[in-house]
Amino acid sequence: MLASFFQLKDHGSDVRTELIAGATTFLTMAYIMFVNPAILGEAGMPREAVFVATCVAAALGSLIMGLYANYPIGMAPGMGLNAYFAYAVVLGMGVPWTTALGAIFISGCLFIAVSLLGLREMIVNGIPRTLRFAITAGLGLFLALIALKNAGIVAAHPATFITAGDLHKPPALMAIAGFALIVVLDQFKVRAAILIGIAAVTALSFVFGGNQFHGFVSAPPSLAPTFLKLDIQGALSMGVLNIVLVFFLVELFDATGTLMGVANRAGLLSEGKLKRLNRALLADSGAIVAGAMLGTSSTTAYIESAAGVQAGGRTGLTALVVALLFLACLFIAPLAGVVPAYATAPALLFVACLMLRDLSHFDWEDSTESLPGAITAISIPFTYSIAHGIAFGFISYAGLKLLSGRGREVQPVVWVIAAVFVFKLAWLN
Repeated sequence: MLASFFQLKDHGSDVRTELIAGATTFLTMAYIMFVNPAILGEAGMPREAVFVATCVAAALGSLIMGLYANYPIGMAPGMGLNAYFAYAVVLGMGVPWTTALGAIFISGCLFIAVSLLGLREMIVNGIPRTLRFAITAGLGLFLALIALKNAGIVAAHPATFITAGDLHKPPALMAIAGFALIVVLDQFKVRAAILIGIAAVTALSFVFGGNQFHGFVSAPPSLAPTFLKLDIQGALSMGVLNIVLVFFLVELFDATGTLMGVANRAGLLSEGKLKRLNRALLADSGAIVAGAMLGTSSTTAYIESAAGVQAGGRTGLTALVVALLFLACLFIAPLAGVVPAYATAPALLFVACLMLRDLSHFDWEDSTESLPGAITAISIPFTYSIAHGIAFGFISYAGLKLLSGRGREVQPVVWVIAAVFVFKLAWLN
């Protein structure tokens, strides 16, 4: 039944591979269950309720992506978007968190509208080939930075912004060992290499990392403090429309970039286009609306899904496994919290290295093609923002083509997107 519904044979996959891929993706993104409540808690939201909202939103989003769009992409409240929600909107602008949730709800409704009208699909399909490869490579660099940070291999520095971490500490050493294990297992064609690597480092964390086991089962906290607490009327006021627009733009290109990057890594693009794209976009849009109603920041496609793709995931069964595991974590939160961030870091770094090979597809002889691609790939990790990296890519692509007298090569949608980004960066930043 599963093989027929998800068309496993057509995608060259099987149930066992999809189950392993789903577990792999879940383990690489499970950290959001604990990070998201901590960040939104800074904005005054009740952390226990946010924990439940995070798990349920991730499960609903992944379920829709799997059953409706049939893509191996996990969904959950997005990192970066939650920080913007908490630190920029609520704490920085003094907007109540209920009103901020209302702004997210409205942006999700706008998403559904542009998806149903086909405008979002037109935008995605209008992305130049160079920028598509650049987005994938940029996501790889972004993943690498996250992985190295989580492992303690790189750290913040007041003068140089970033520097080498303390490589004598157990987390860094265990992460390095886990990465080596994954590479060796992958060389010997072990399909569960990434999952084995994560499990091995987690096991070592009990011996060398001071990790502690807190049991298996606990009753889920109440969702009532955040459920349907969004203030849509407050968000519709003129003072918050700018916030709605920023949420909309960031969500649009964060999610779109992730969808294209992961799909490209999975070999699911046909002539540079994503089949069933509109279904994937509607799944993403619906997850944003549902997440706002539950009480969490914007839900989006996760770049960590690339880990599951590398483990062999090719269909929505992978996403279905992710959804079920997030639901299970409502009752086994102590067990889900056992996996430390440095245990998933080797998996993310391994996938990141593989994603960088898309840089070879650039036409390096044409600077109007290669340089915008390079700017996109570099800007994503260095601004710590997928949306900003894509913005700089579109602006530089359109600008360099125009200044080189080759403006006719630029699709109309690229001009519109570049102009919107210039307006956002110049007036709405």
